[in-house]
Amino acid sequence: MGTFLAGLTDTVTPGRGRPLVVHAADMQPLPIGEVHNPSALSVAGDLPTATFELFRQTIPPGGSSDMQRHHHETVHMVLAGDGRSEIEDDEVTWTTGSLVYTPPWTWHRHWNDSADQPVEFLTIENSRLLGLLGVNRRQSAGLVDIAEARARFGGDPT
Repeated sequence: MGTFLAGLTDTVTPGRGRPLVVHAADMQPLPIGEVHNPSALSVAGDLPTATFELFRQTIPPGGSSDMQRHHHETVHMVLAGDGRSEIEDDEVTWTTGSLVYTPPWTWHRHWNDSADQPVEFLTIENSRLLGLLGVNRRQSAGLVDIAEARARFGGDPT
């Protein structure tokens, strides 16, 4: 951890492989077969961020993300669309321009309430920092409700 902390500076040194701008066409789609989330995810992986990750997430009309929990914090900025999120025992609604916060290690799932328009999120999470510290973890229960996720995974792991 000392090496990581010593490497943090007040300036970002971009280069050809780590540009200051990643255009929409340069976002890297995550292969659907390698992630549990049925929504489309693209990562801005070439940005020189050391502690947070940026995704563009698209939930198709009438669709949802998977029921999941993870150690990192997440903020979803709703770029387009209307929907709702289940976050543990709370259900919240949102619309274009809203910011949705998901606390660490909480079961959550996001829903697109439109029958004909996709939802677009800019998703920001501190997963890179936790990954560098060796403490990032994610669990997916698939397309189930919170009660089923809790039953399937039981108590919190240590």
